[in-house]
Amino acid sequence: MQLGRVVGTVVATRKDERLQGAKLLVVRTQDPHGKDEASYLVAVDTVDAGVSDRVLIVTGSSARMAAGLKDVPVDAAIVGVIDAVEVGG
Repeated sequence: MQLGRVVGTVVATRKDERLQGAKLLVVRTQDPHGKDEASYLVAVDTVDAGVSDRVLIVTGSSARMAAGLKDVPVDAAIVGVIDAVEVGG
């Protein structure tokens, strides 16, 4: 799992038919302290996240196991909206 912040949306009028109706969001990855990292990714939203929400992201085969994504060509999925992160120290 990765932490991230939703920074935008993606509109694709032509896409694989199995992605019809899927909400695609641009996510910037973050470290556990909430500091933005350099990487971005496009993820399918499974939890109705919105722009500026901190989210949990799964990638690879785990993304295809998220709700409603079995046999869908995805590599990243948003599976949670983060309320708080505590890092012990």
